[in-house]
Amino acid sequence: MVNKFILLFLGVFAASQLEAQSPVSLTLDAACDSAAVHYPITRQRGLIAQTAGLSVENLGKAYLPQITVSGQATYQSDVTQLKIPLPGFTVDPLSKDQYKLVTEVSQLIYDGGGIKNQKELQGLNATIEVEKVEVELYKLRERVTQVFLGILFLDEQLKQVELVEADINNGIQKTEAQVKNGVAFRSNLNLLKAELLKAKQRRIELTASRKGWLGVLGLFLGTTLPESIELITPNSPAIANTTIDRPELRQLSAQQKAVGLQAKLIDSRNLPKASLFVQGGYGRPGLNFLDNNFRFFYMGGVRLNWSIGGMYTQKRDKQLLNITGNSIDLQKEAFLLNTQTQLRQQQSEIDKQQELLETDNEIIGLRESVVAAVKAQLDNGVITASDYLREVNAADQARQTKTTHKVQLLQAQINYQLLTGKK
Repeated sequence: MVNKFILLFLGVFAASQLEAQSPVSLTLDAACDSAAVHYPITRQRGLIAQTAGLSVENLGKAYLPQITVSGQATYQSDVTQLKIPLPGFTVDPLSKDQYKLVTEVSQLIYDGGGIKNQKELQGLNATIEVEKVEVELYKLRERVTQVFLGILFLDEQLKQVELVEADINNGIQKTEAQVKNGVAFRSNLNLLKAELLKAKQRRIELTASRKGWLGVLGLFLGTTLPESIELITPNSPAIANTTIDRPELRQLSAQQKAVGLQAKLIDSRNLPKASLFVQGGYGRPGLNFLDNNFRFFYMGGVRLNWSIGGMYTQKRDKQLLNITGNSIDLQKEAFLLNTQTQLRQQQSEIDKQQELLETDNEIIGLRESVVAAVKAQLDNGVITASDYLREVNAADQARQTKTTHKVQLLQAQINYQLLTGKK
């Protein structure tokens, strides 16, 4: 509970920093924490805690003395009369109109553990509701991660555009000099300039897409993110722990415990209840039914209540709970199976992307060596601008492919981590 409070505090602090000033950089963890703070369902945690606290407090009131006040006024058709003649003794008959006002104070001393079990069940129900919130926050983290990595991918694409523009500008400078010296056609220069404009169009498209994704991320974070913000690429998480600790599992475990407590409640309902009581009252007649005057009276003792009606259905009630428990076990088993399957798929994706990246580096090295060679050939007028652009675009495509594989690898690694429940 303390750890959750600390995380919530850090999230609020991160969010306040985002709102107080425009951040110059943003990490994935800070984005997820801030999004969790601003997500409306997060505030439900406090409501769940308040509800559980009030419910447990109300249950505890059952241990306090219970006071009841009752009264009645009756008229009856006949009363008990003593018609046996006794020498020197006369018994007046009771009045047909009778009155009674009674106050009773009772103190529960044994309830079969019912209140204790109800308190524990209330706490478990609160835990179940909190874990439902955690499940929603888990899904939120997935969405924020996807948007964050999408922006990082666009940033990498923009970097590739810069490299392409640099290569094309280099070619334009060389070709302009050749055109002035009459050793190259102006059509070659125009071809390079047209390709530079295409690169600028690509930059415009990527920048517009980045702005749109930043707007989406800002909505999750509850703030407006400037276009100049730098998203920090997260480190590749170590894939070593395969232990699954997801909120869905914690929710199912809490539900299973709740089933066990409900079984205890069935037993406690069928046990006897004992309490102490004191009654005090005023009425006619009092405890002496032969006295027809208004009198004060009192009595005290121990009361035992035992309702055995629940025993008729006790066996079937527990059978129903067993079915519910078995259903929860099957849900847990299915969830673990599906998660293990997804983990296996993500591990396969990680291995694939790592192998692809190794070949990407080799391809880029070869392509860049070709670009360096054709630059010299373009300088000497050996090749045309279209030949030069073909190699520049091939090198650009190789770098874009590497960027795609790099982001896909990071996405697979983070997905694997999220599937295990580790943040």
